[in-house]
Amino acid sequence: MPVCEICCEELPSEAEMRTHLLLSHMDNVMACPFCSLSGVSYDELSFHINAAHIEKDCKDMNVTVIDSGQKTSNGSIAQSPNTTRTSNVKNAQKVSQVSHPASGHPSPFQVNGMATPITGTSLSQETSTSLKSSPPAAATANGVIKLVGTTQTATTNSRIEREDGHRKSKQKRLSSPNKGAGPDVGTSTEASSTSNGRSGVLLYECPMCSLSCSSSTSLQEHVELHLEYGSAPATGHSPGDLTLARKLQEEEEQKWREVESRREAENFKKLQKQFGLDNSGGYRKQMERNMERAVSRGQMVPAEFHRKKVEMLESLASGVDDGRSKTSGLMEALYRYYQRDASDCAHVWLCAETDHYSSSEGDKGWGCGYRNFQMLLSSLHRMEQYNLLPVSVPSIPRVQAIIEEAWAQGADPQGASHFKHRLQGTRAWIGATEIYAVLTSFSVKARIVDFHKPTGPGDTHLRMFEWVKQYFSHSASRSARLSPKVVHTTLPPIYLQHQGHSRSIVGVEQKVNGNLSLLLFDPGFAPGEMRRLLSQDTVATMVRRMRKLPSGLKHRQYQVVVADGVLTAEEKRVIKTYRIHCLFGHHNC
Repeated sequence: MPVCEICCEELPSEAEMRTHLLLSHMDNVMACPFCSLSGVSYDELSFHINAAHIEKDCKDMNVTVIDSGQKTSNGSIAQSPNTTRTSNVKNAQKVSQVSHPASGHPSPFQVNGMATPITGTSLSQETSTSLKSSPPAAATANGVIKLVGTTQTATTNSRIEREDGHRKSKQKRLSSPNKGAGPDVGTSTEASSTSNGRSGVLLYECPMCSLSCSSSTSLQEHVELHLEYGSAPATGHSPGDLTLARKLQEEEEQKWREVESRREAENFKKLQKQFGLDNSGGYRKQMERNMERAVSRGQMVPAEFHRKKVEMLESLASGVDDGRSKTSGLMEALYRYYQRDASDCAHVWLCAETDHYSSSEGDKGWGCGYRNFQMLLSSLHRMEQYNLLPVSVPSIPRVQAIIEEAWAQGADPQGASHFKHRLQGTRAWIGATEIYAVLTSFSVKARIVDFHKPTGPGDTHLRMFEWVKQYFSHSASRSARLSPKVVHTTLPPIYLQHQGHSRSIVGVEQKVNGNLSLLLFDPGFAPGEMRRLLSQDTVATMVRRMRKLPSGLKHRQYQVVVADGVLTAEEKRVIKTYRIHCLFGHHNC
């Protein structure tokens, strides 16, 4: 009958033996009966006992060496005098001498008349001591130790030793090679001296490679890496380990790229929607949706809806703004106000007469650039030198068509490419470069001036304020030796652009203490608000809303566009070759 080589239990058949080994030993914690080694496989434990304990155990205790093939009729193991020998070893010192004779060669151990070499192992004092309480064992011809049945006390002592060894295994267990390792692979060695002969230093040599560790804990962690990833050399990573690392890194990078790509696509869609490039319709569709919403809320009766829709279609067909958001006579009202009540101002300069155009239901949220262009045109129309301009102020869809025509003539190819040469039917924002392109297409000499960084304390743009003052005051100083306190100039307003919004500069104040402030027309002001400038009772309140101190204009960058005469044919031809620079990107100028 088969006998278990670990616990010496007899099993009826080989199949039950395999089941017994799997359930009782291989799936449980395997522990060496002679030392604290635990947590290894069956093959590793067998190799460890054969290599580390066979010679010493046979000399230190009553050990029976038995041929595994000899059994009695009742299945017990027969102990033959020819195959048995007993030896007593009094201390661990003699064990070391037997394992390492003076010649330096391992001593052979006779098993069934055969010489079996034992791998030399120098055991620590603690390990040697633990052998004294180990149970008897038997060695087979293949060098595997068999446990021989003893008394109940010996079995109990063996179990106590194994439990104690398991608790201490994390600190001082001896590592063994993987399954399948050849008999020439040595066990881990605890040395009492370094390679150069100096004493007092303990080194732990890895059984898998030539690495020496300074502590058993380090050796244990190192060997566990071998057991987990295979018997790879300690001098480098195994091919499988490097392949796995590269695969994980590639998967992580691919995952990051996919997340980044989705995020960029979402942000791009948001920007397209914000700046009117998402093909959601332009001025006409937005106007119709807002009027329909007003009808559904009861804010507009159906008859009024149809009337306004007809008026809108007529205006779009003619290309002329319907004038519903326009407020006129404002600059003359401001001139009278400052002459009457400007005690805190040393000088005030105002632009030429300019109409204010407010954003309407059709362009609210994106039409500020078009509305400021309408304000500039309303001023240029009153000047004889700009008689090449359209007779009337165009509607927003018509302005979009004019810009597309300017692109077709070669103006601002970079901006045209950004908008894919299409503005009509969209809610695309325009900025300083588009205003410059359409003015030059009308033969108006225009300039773009960049203020790309703050120049004053607190991130203010004092240089821009000084530049605006020079723009308005220069013409006034040429016409009179002594400039009056309030000057109503013949200069058109200045188009002012910053990130996300644009306004029109219609004047500048210089206080008695020398501080400057700008007067701005904002398309966000409703017609009802702008009409407050026409009343003496409310003009002061509205002027305070229009006034902007340096601390009130603290965007990082600004651009201004000014009209300054008429281009000749040669200037117009040359200027098309210039590259127009936009500080803010064409989509949100």
